[in-house]
Amino acid sequence: MIPETAVPTTETRSHQVIRLSVLYPSSEGATFDHDYYRAHHVPLAMLAWGLSTAQVDKGVDGPYVAAVHFEFDSIEAMRAALGAEATGEVTADVANYTNITPVLQTSEIVPLG
Repeated sequence: MIPETAVPTTETRSHQVIRLSVLYPSSEGATFDHDYYRAHHVPLAMLAWGLSTAQVDKGVDGPYVAAVHFEFDSIEAMRAALGAEATGEVTADVANYTNITPVLQTSEIVPLG
């Protein structure tokens, strides 16, 4: 059982948090360099967007080879980051680790309780 204090509530979280998930679907002939992605691409994106953390998924079973999840303080902060000049370098780097066209999902993180 999870203690009540471990579950964030609207009282403990005072602002909206936006998650940008970048998902890479599995497909015939798809290539993906997980080591490059983890060691170079994701840190490049974090630096470009001024983020201190990200969560990387390495697909084991399911429709995605990999995914990454970035959190922003607001939708406006996410849009500003994606509009930054350095985002061009992040986009250009995709060809260095995959031939998969990623799927983007923007979500509001909803606290439980």
